[in-house]
Amino acid sequence: MSKDLPVDMPPEAPKEDSRPKWDNKFQYILSCIGFAVGLGNVWRFPYLCQIHGGGAFLIPYFIALIFEGIPLLHLELALGQCLRKGSISAWSSISPYLGGVGVGSWMVSVLVSLYYNTVLTWVMWYFINSFQEPLPWSVCPLNENRTGLNEECYESTAVNYFWYRKTLNITPDITESGTLQWWLVLCLAACWAIVYLCTIRGIETTGKAIYVTAIFPYLVLTIFLIHGLTLPGATEGLAYLFTPDLNVLKNPRVWLDAATQIFFSLSLAFGGLIAFSSYNPPKNDCEKDAVTVAIVNSLTSLYASIPVFSVLGFKATTGYWDCLDRNIISIINEFDLPEQSIMRQNYTDWIMFLNSSYPEKIAGLKLKSCDLQEFLDQSVSGSGLAFIVFTQAIILMPGSQAWAILFFTMLFSLGLSSMFGNIEGVFTPLLELQIISKSIPKELLSGKVFAFLSFLWHLNYTLLILFSEDVKWMTGRKLNLYWQITWRFISPLLLLIVFVAFVTLQIQKPPTYTAWNPKHEDFPMKEEKAYPPWIQAICVLLAVLPCIFVPLVALFQLVKKTWRSKDPSFLPPEVFSCQEVNRNFSHPKK
Repeated sequence: MSKDLPVDMPPEAPKEDSRPKWDNKFQYILSCIGFAVGLGNVWRFPYLCQIHGGGAFLIPYFIALIFEGIPLLHLELALGQCLRKGSISAWSSISPYLGGVGVGSWMVSVLVSLYYNTVLTWVMWYFINSFQEPLPWSVCPLNENRTGLNEECYESTAVNYFWYRKTLNITPDITESGTLQWWLVLCLAACWAIVYLCTIRGIETTGKAIYVTAIFPYLVLTIFLIHGLTLPGATEGLAYLFTPDLNVLKNPRVWLDAATQIFFSLSLAFGGLIAFSSYNPPKNDCEKDAVTVAIVNSLTSLYASIPVFSVLGFKATTGYWDCLDRNIISIINEFDLPEQSIMRQNYTDWIMFLNSSYPEKIAGLKLKSCDLQEFLDQSVSGSGLAFIVFTQAIILMPGSQAWAILFFTMLFSLGLSSMFGNIEGVFTPLLELQIISKSIPKELLSGKVFAFLSFLWHLNYTLLILFSEDVKWMTGRKLNLYWQITWRFISPLLLLIVFVAFVTLQIQKPPTYTAWNPKHEDFPMKEEKAYPPWIQAICVLLAVLPCIFVPLVALFQLVKKTWRSKDPSFLPPEVFSCQEVNRNFSHPKK
C-alpha cells in the first residue's frame, strides 16, 4: 500500500508513459477482433452446427457465450488494461504465486503460433497453385508410363490426391517420418518472414496491417455470400445447416463442443488479449470492448456459415445430379430407350416402374443409391473442409481460378491476424522481464487443459472483490450483478464442468487417427488406426507442459518467501491496485 510522504517532500511529478499506445480505439478493437476471429470461425463453427442439430446448436453456443465467453473476455481485457503488463508480469503482480499462470499462458502462445503458421504454410501453397490453369487439384496427372491416369488419383479424386500426395506426401502410418517437402519448407519460411515484417515494431506495425488482415476477410465472405446464394442447391445447404433438431441437446457432447468453441474462438487464456489491452490507457471502457469483441466474433461465425454452406449445398446438389445422370445413362443403354426419355425430374417414377417390371435387369445394373441427404451429411471440418471439400466445390464454379485465389487469400488473412495476437502474447512478456533487452531493436525480434485450469486460479474470490473496485475506476461505473455472479460463480463452475467432461470423454474413447493408405483394402476410405503409446505420451506432454508451470512457480515463490522471511528487512508484496500502478503516469486527454 502507498505510504505517506514527508511534509517537506514535494509530490512526485507525473512522468510520461514510455509504453507503446494504440493510434486509436478502432485500431485496438480491430486487433482484438482479428485475434479472435480466425480459421475456426470459418471451418469449425459451421461444422459443429451441421453435426449438432443445425440451429439447435445455437442454444448451448449462446448460453456459453453469455456465461463463459463474455465474462472471461472482460476479465482478461480489464487485467491487461489495469496493470499495463504482459501475461507473466500481470499475473505476478496479482500474486507471485500466480506467476506460473502467466508462464503457462506464454507457453500456449508459443505452441499455438507454431501450429497456426503451419496452417498458413498450407494456405500459401494452395494460393500459389491457384494461379495455374486448370487448377492442379481439378485433374489427375498421368502415370509414370504416360499410358493412363495415376492409379492413386484415379481410385480417389484429384482433390484428395493433390492434398495428401502432392502437398503433404503423407505416409500411411504416423510412425513413418516420410521425406522433406522443400516447397512447404519455402512456404513456411515465407510465412514466418511475413509475420516478422508485420510484427517488426510491435503494435506500431501490426496496428497498420490489421486494417487489411481483419477487414479483407469480411469483404471476401460477402462476395462468396452473394455468389453462393445464386448457386443451385444453396437453399438446401442453408436449410440443412439451420433446421433445428432439439433432440441433440440431450447429448452432453453438444454442450461441451459449444463451450470449447466459445473459449478458443475468443482466444481466452492465450496471453494475447492481455498484451493488447495493456497498450490501452487506464481510463478506458473495457467492459464495452469485451462485449463488442465477443458479439462481433459470434456474429462472424454465423455470417461465415451462410456462404460456406451455400457452397457446400451446391457441391452436394452437383454430386447428387451426377449420381442421377450416371444411373440414367446406364438405364437408357440397358433398355435401349430414347435419349431425354428419362430426366432427373421423372427418374424416381421410372425406377419404380422398371423395378416392378424388370427387377432382375435393374438389379444387374448395380445402380448407385442417389440421396441428396447423404451428400449433405458428408460433414467435415478443419483442414478437410478448406483443402478438400471447399476446393472440390470451387472447381465446379465458373471462373474457379478467381474463386480459389479469393478463398485462400481470405484464409491467409484470417490466420495472419490471429498470429499477431499470438506473437504479442510471446514477446510482450519477454520484453518486460528483460529476457530480451529493450535496447535491442524490435527488428531483431519478432493446451486445452491449461486453459481450464489457469482460470480456476484466475477467479479467486478475494482478488475479484478488490479488482471490482479497479474496474469501477477504469470504466467509471460499478460492476453490475451480471459480472459479479458470472465472475465469482457461474464461469468458474462452467469451466470446471467442461474440463471434467473433456477428460472423461478422452478416457472413455482411446484416441485414434485416420490414415491415407493407398494399399488399404477399402481405399479411398481412410484407415482408422490407434495412436502408438509414444505418440500419446507426446500429446499428454503438450497438454501438461503449460499447466506444470502453475504449481512449479507457486512452489518456487513459497520457498523463496520462506527463505527471505528470515531477513528482518524483508517486506511482503503489496496487494495490487490499478490506481497505484497508474498514478505516476500522465496520459493525453481525449
